[in-house]
Amino acid sequence: MIFLDAASTTPVRREVLEAMWPYLSGEFGNPSSHHSLGEAAASALADARSAVAKVLDCRAGEITFTSGGTEADNLAVKGIALARQAADPSLNRVVISAVEHPAVEESARYLERVHGFTVDVVPVDGDGLVTVEALGAVLRRETALVSIMYANNEVGTVQPVADLARAAHALHIPFHTDAVQAAGWLPLDVKALGVDALSLSGHKLGAPKGSGVLFTKGRLRLEPLIHGGGQERGRRSGTENVAGAVAVATALNLSHAEAAAASADVAALRDNFIAAVREAVPGVVLTGHPSRRLPSVASFCFPGTSGESVLLELERLGVVCSSGSACAAGSDAPSSVLLALGISPETAQTAVRFSFTSAVTAAELEHAAAAVAAAVGRVRNLVNHPK
Repeated sequence: MIFLDAASTTPVRREVLEAMWPYLSGEFGNPSSHHSLGEAAASALADARSAVAKVLDCRAGEITFTSGGTEADNLAVKGIALARQAADPSLNRVVISAVEHPAVEESARYLERVHGFTVDVVPVDGDGLVTVEALGAVLRRETALVSIMYANNEVGTVQPVADLARAAHALHIPFHTDAVQAAGWLPLDVKALGVDALSLSGHKLGAPKGSGVLFTKGRLRLEPLIHGGGQERGRRSGTENVAGAVAVATALNLSHAEAAAASADVAALRDNFIAAVREAVPGVVLTGHPSRRLPSVASFCFPGTSGESVLLELERLGVVCSSGSACAAGSDAPSSVLLALGISPETAQTAVRFSFTSAVTAAELEHAAAAVAAAVGRVRNLVNHPK
C-alpha cells in the first residue's frame, strides 16, 4: 500500500515514541506536584517548551501546548479577539481568508454568532493566493484580528504571510497564521514571518494525535477557552500532557532539521508526479498555485468522474489518498476551498489530493501516477457507459 495522504496524518516516528515513552511509564508525575516525580515531569515540560521555542525563534514563555492544531486555532482566534474586544468594545471584526481550515472558519463564525463580531472574508485568486491588496480592502479600524493560513491543506498554496502580516500591523492589528500544514516543509521563524500567533499540530509531523502548539507573541492578551488551575501561564488550564509535549517538540525538531533537504527532494518528486498525471490523464485540472505550493501536495480535479469513486478505485490499486480535507470527509458538499478558487461545483466534486511524507520514493509516485490514469479511465468509462 502506498500512503499518499500525509496531509491528513502521519505515522508516529520511532524517535518520538522513544522520547515520550518515559513520561507514559516511569516518569508519570504531574508537573504541578512538588515531589521528585512531579519535578521530573515539570523539567521535561520545560525542556520541550524550550525546544519548540528554539525552532520558532521565540521565548519559551510564548509557547502554549494544546491538544492539537484545532484547539490551537480556536484558542488563537477566539482568545485574541475576545481579549481585544474586552479591552476595547469597538474591536468587533475578524478577518479570515476564503480558504481557511474549518478550525479557523468555525471559530470566526462562533464569534459572529455568539459575541456579535462581523467576519470579513478575504477572497483568493484562481490559484488560492491572498494578495496584500485584497487584504487591505477588508481591514478596518474595528478589526480585532487577522487569521490567514500559511499553507492550504487541500491545494497546497503557500500564502505570502510576512507581507500580509505587515499589512495588518500597519493598522496595529495582530496576525495569526495556521501553520499546521507548513510545519516540516517551510520556515517557521516567527520573527521572520512577522506573526503574532502561530498554530502547529503534532500528528502532521510524526507525533501522536492529540498534541499541538500555539505561539503567542509577548504580552499579547489571550482569553482562555479552558478554565481551571491556571496551567500554561493561565492560557490553557488542565494537567499538562507531558508525553504529548515531549512528542511534539521531538517531532518538530526532527522535521525542522530535515526540512531544507527534504523540501527540495520532495518538491522535485512532486513535480515529476504532476507532469506524469497531466500527461496520462486527458482533461486533468491541477488545483492550487503551480509553483508557490507545498512540496508535499499535488491536488487535481478529474472532470467526468466522481472524486470518491476515483479514491475507491485507487485504493483497490494500492494507493491511499483523499478527496481533500480529512476534516470534511463524508460531506457531500463540494469543497469550499475549490469553490473559492472559482472551480465549478461539478468539477470540485471530482477532486483528489495526493500528499507525501519525506519518505516517499520516485518508484512509489511512478506507480501512483499509473494507478491514477487507470483509475480515472475506469471511472470515466463507468460514468459514460453504465451497465
